[in-house]
Order: sequence, then C-alpha cells, then structure tokens
Amino acid sequence: MYKIAVAGTGYVGLVAGVCFAEMGHMVTCVDIDEEKVKTMESGVSPIYEAGLEELMQKNYKEGRLHYTTDYKNAYKNADAVFIGVGTPELPNGAANLSYIATVARQIAENIEKDCLVVVKSTVPVGTNDKVEQFIKDFLINDVKVEVASNPEFLAQGSAVKDTLYAARIIIGTESKWAENMLKGIYKPFNIPIVSVNRRSAEMIKYASNDFLALKISYMNDIANLCELVGANIQDVAKGMSYDERIGARFLNAGIGFGGSCFPKDTKALAYLAKQNGYELKTVEAAVDINKKQKIMLFKKACKRLITFNGLKVAVLGLTFKPGTDDLREAPSLENIPLLLNEGADIYAYDPIGKNNFNKKYPEGKISNGSITYVNNIEEALENANVCFVFTEWKEIRELKPESFKLMRTPLVYDGRNIYDVEEMKENNIEYYSIGR
Repeated sequence: MYKIAVAGTGYVGLVAGVCFAEMGHMVTCVDIDEEKVKTMESGVSPIYEAGLEELMQKNYKEGRLHYTTDYKNAYKNADAVFIGVGTPELPNGAANLSYIATVARQIAENIEKDCLVVVKSTVPVGTNDKVEQFIKDFLINDVKVEVASNPEFLAQGSAVKDTLYAARIIIGTESKWAENMLKGIYKPFNIPIVSVNRRSAEMIKYASNDFLALKISYMNDIANLCELVGANIQDVAKGMSYDERIGARFLNAGIGFGGSCFPKDTKALAYLAKQNGYELKTVEAAVDINKKQKIMLFKKACKRLITFNGLKVAVLGLTFKPGTDDLREAPSLENIPLLLNEGADIYAYDPIGKNNFNKKYPEGKISNGSITYVNNIEEALENANVCFVFTEWKEIRELKPESFKLMRTPLVYDGRNIYDVEEMKENNIEYYSIGR
C-alpha cells in the first residue's frame, strides 16, 4: 500500500485517484475549488461517469479516499504524486502546460521525503524531462525526487472500467527505483505493464490516440465518397471488419470525432512535428477531414431548405458521445451556432448534457434564432420542420420511424447512421445520413 496524492479532479485525476483507492492505496485528491471538494466529500461526482460515484462513496466511507484544497499537506508526505490536471489546447495547437508547471512548483516546495512524481496528463514528448528539472530547480528540502510518465487511455463514458481493466499500463521511467515503485503501485490491478523510457511513454499516448483518430477520419472520408458512387459505408465497414489487420472498432462513419482527447492530441502532435522540422501529413489530414465533417449535415440541409428562419429545428443529442456530459469538441457546438445565426428555433434534447450546454447557450433568444431545452424527445419532435441527430444516446437509437411523424415535415439528418434507410423510406421519412 502506498500513500498517493493526485493533483486535479477531472476525468484523469479523479478516476485515477478513486481507482487507486479501490486497489487499497491511501489516496488524497487535490483541487483548488473548495465547493468542488465539498461536493466530492458528499459522495457526488463533479463529472458524469458510470460507476464512479459508487466507488467514491465506498472508498471515502472506508477511509482510503480523501479530498482537499490543502496541497501542502497532501504532497508533504506522499510516496507518489500523480499529476492529472488539464493541458488544454492553445490557439496554435500546442498544449498549455501552465497547470502542470503550477503543480510541479507546489510539489517542489512542499515535499519532505523521497517522492515519485507521475505525470498522467497528456503532454508533448520531452515534457517530463522539463518537469523533473523544474521541480529540482524549486526543491526546498534535501530529498530524492524523480518524474515518471504514466499516460491514461480511458474513454469518457467507460473511464472506470478502462482504468480497472485496462489492456495495458504504460510506464515511462529513467531509473529502476521509479520503475519498481510504479510497478508496485499498479501490482494490485493485475494488468500487463509495458515499461519504457519517459519519451517513449509520452509518444505512445499521442501515437495511440492519433491512430484511432486517423481511423475515424479515414472512414468518414470513404463515407463521403460512398455517397458519390452509390456504395453503403456500413456495408463497406462490415466487409473491412473481418480483416484482423484492420479490426472492427472505430469504423463507424459519422459527423466526426470530439471530446477532450482526439481533437487536442492530433493538433498537438502535428504542432510538435512542425517544431521539430517535420510534417505529419496523415495527422494533419485527419484534423482537416474532421473539421469539415462536423458541418456536413448542416451543408446538406442548406441545399434542401430555402431558409432556417422561423423553422422549428429538433436537435437530438448535444454531448460529443453517449455516456458522458462532456461537450468538448462536440458537433453540436459547431452546428447550433450556425442554425441560430440562420434564424432557427431550436428545441434540444439530451438526457445528460443539456445543463452544460445551457451554460454556453442560455435558453431563450440567441442571435437570429432561439433555443429551448426539452425533457423528452417527443417535445423536441412535435411539429418540427427538421431534425438533426448529433449523439447516439440509447433512447435516441431506440426511436422508431413512427416517432418522426410527430414532425410537421419529417425531414431527418442523422449524423450517427442510427436508422435503417429503407425503413425510414417506407415510413415516408425524408432521411439523410452519412455515406449511405
């Protein structure tokens, strides 16, 4: 059992901390927001993530999990401090490392015993070297400190499962001491550990995420061609999936990828390449395709309709994927401003994400249109002139074609290829999807 402090209580930090506690370690999660700490102490998760609250409540009750704003005491006697703060994208595509630097200095000025600092945040290759030097520059006490890389590979919506039952754990270290400690921390997980140097670990994270992003953008590119030549992208994907070299995952065409990882990580790796005098043409192409793909449905609708002004527009799904309340890089954030600018009266439904979206676009009149958040799908569809599907939530996937007959004009633009083309046609629904 190790005494662990975790800096940051977002998707990376909180999930890691809770899972470490579940494996028997003594964990203190650190955040600067006092209200957020009180919320977590009450057993309520600040993020929507399946199974997380139950583990928070269990481990807090059993005394293995604590929350605090007092970073000084949290770091002082920790065996290891895991950094899980955000590295948001800067305007030029680079990663913002200011939060990492703040935590690194706090650690340096407060640790009183030998300590392993572990960076879980996604950072450009070479960052861990700088973090270690930065900590040593500000170190006050005569203690041993090393920095290790331990990138996360969780997916929002399944983060707890992805952490407790990961396919592998990547650790990047520069000494046997650091390697052995990290292996000890992860031993209770009973998951294969891949041990490499720090820079390789940093690159594994980017290379993995960007490969998956490439897969998605490739399928979206092929889907757009399928429409032009009369092929069906779902049939194409099915035929491809039987090839074990390709696999069945990440072959679903749609209106692009979003979230906190793929958009940011593709841009960050492309930026890193340019900084080193190299051009990652494949990754840059994936970014470009994804940007255009997000407004593909809007462009299709513009060709069909003379105007959106005064039309009731049903929007089904606001989050970037089901199972999360995260809106980062969601297609809805690209399309809704365009619709509002064109004068649409939007009725938006999302089982989890509408409160977060309301913070960005408060209910009422906006630009030339308006937005109303509804509690059920039927309310969004009733007398609507057009419907956009942006997120494949279970309740949206399970809709029958008859449901769209609630619309004044059953005109549906499906960004997730949920419904059967022939079935929609048989029910006199004018239906547009991606690559079919």
